[in-house]
Amino acid sequence: MIVIETFKGKSVTEHRVEIVERKGTGHPDFMCDSMMEAISVALSKEYRDRFGTILHHNIDKGLLAAGRVEKTFGGGRVIQPMEFIIGDRATFAAAGREVPVVDIAIHAAKEWVKNHLRFVDPDRHITYRTVLSPGSEELTDIFSRPGTVRGANDTSAAVGYYPLSPTEQAVLSVERHLNSKEFKERHPETGEDVKVMGMRSGRKLSLTVAMPLLASFLESEDDYFEKKEKIEAEIARVCGTFRAFDRIDVFLNTLDVRGRGFGGVYASLLGTSAEDADSGQVGRGNRVNGLISMNRPMGTEAAAGKNPVSHVGKIYNVLSHKIAREIYETIEGIKEVYVILLSQIGTPIDLPQMATAQVLLEKGRKIGDVAKIAEDVFEKELSGIAAFCHALSRGEYPVC
Repeated sequence: MIVIETFKGKSVTEHRVEIVERKGTGHPDFMCDSMMEAISVALSKEYRDRFGTILHHNIDKGLLAAGRVEKTFGGGRVIQPMEFIIGDRATFAAAGREVPVVDIAIHAAKEWVKNHLRFVDPDRHITYRTVLSPGSEELTDIFSRPGTVRGANDTSAAVGYYPLSPTEQAVLSVERHLNSKEFKERHPETGEDVKVMGMRSGRKLSLTVAMPLLASFLESEDDYFEKKEKIEAEIARVCGTFRAFDRIDVFLNTLDVRGRGFGGVYASLLGTSAEDADSGQVGRGNRVNGLISMNRPMGTEAAAGKNPVSHVGKIYNVLSHKIAREIYETIEGIKEVYVILLSQIGTPIDLPQMATAQVLLEKGRKIGDVAKIAEDVFEKELSGIAAFCHALSRGEYPVC
């Protein structure tokens, strides 16, 4: 069933207060989501190569336990490595052939670390524990049933929206800038564990940024504060390009206190707080559009690591945002779109139990003007869901 209705509330930009968060590349939660998703992509490829189809797996229960380090100005050492625990379900054998699931999982996690964290050695700084088992008979059977479109392996709902507000765009842009290749070349002393919290009150935006500076690049406490001041100034310059605000205040590493040595500065040995301060867990990080937006409806499913052909906790989470964007860009006179998709376990994923678009219209527009076009967008996207799922399986859509 497809329902198109008028959204009765205000646009998020009309709220007096808006709060948006982004956890960046080196944040422990982002690391968990990304590594588990990399494992799902690698397993999907292995299943396709061996059997011509993607088999049952849900690699969505992961924990990154923090390690311990010792820091000094100019360097330090790892005392206890981080531990990455890889859990849930996978297919270990089919058609009489075994699949090296554990080896694939650990290799995929290490490759992600190698490609995204400059100072974390995936062999020396992280240990790996797998607690993967075969899935239940009933859920596994979904993958052997006929048809090009799988049945949903859960009864679950997801919500997406479009467009991003200026606050959401600003938070996303700042983190991406701070973790860009160009910024890291100019400021190699900065770690990847960037967290940005944006708070808009009226037309004033406040950005609180946490980003460690690497101990090996610091000569002293004074050197830390000198480097921090330059970085804060660059963030302010970047924010100067955001025209939707009358004023933007930037705060960097606000726990810092001069005169307390390493107790008063946000310094890191490896660039992530998972080295000694903060553990990570799948599902605690960004939603699939890369943000945690408190003024928006949010689903409860963790998309990262779920299989991309039957688990609606991944499929509908990403697809709802895609459909919202398509409706917004196809139809004139729309301020915002919210899309909700609800599955029923066992029902083909291209036949959701409910597909709803809540549309906030510009003045003078009526729901009857847009309903049929919005329904057509749903029909088009759902009819192409098999191709969409295969693109998901190749990692073409980010989930954090």
